[in-house]
Amino acid sequence: MAFKISKVSYFYCSVIDQPGEGHKLLSQLEKSGVNLLAFTAIPVGPERTQLTLFPQNPDKLTNLAKQANLSLDGPHLALLVTGDDELGALAEIHHKLFESDVNVYASNGVADGSGEFGYILHIRPEEFSRALAALEV
Repeated sequence: MAFKISKVSYFYCSVIDQPGEGHKLLSQLEKSGVNLLAFTAIPVGPERTQLTLFPQNPDKLTNLAKQANLSLDGPHLALLVTGDDELGALAEIHHKLFESDVNVYASNGVADGSGEFGYILHIRPEEFSRALAALEV
């Protein structure tokens, strides 16, 4: 199975859960030239949404945050897996982590419908170096 695994940084921020908040932030990122490798948004209560940003260049994002007075939590580390969408690809990755006693405490992924997939793995900081070794990153 062909896939690439990269160590990536990510940041959290929280916004009021109302129409247009995601658009405002994503527009700011675009205007500042901040390219995202991944992006997620999840509710964190009845009136807030947590946005998770995986920038290609973390320094660009932190510079924008300082200029825009945007409060970011991070950087944190995760693994980004991209590759051929083949049956069992995720199972193979998780098996290697299991063999090294590494717990994946959160993950999300998507297939593009054209034979490729992207997958984010959240590993606890104290297990991250073992995960890198297990996956030969």
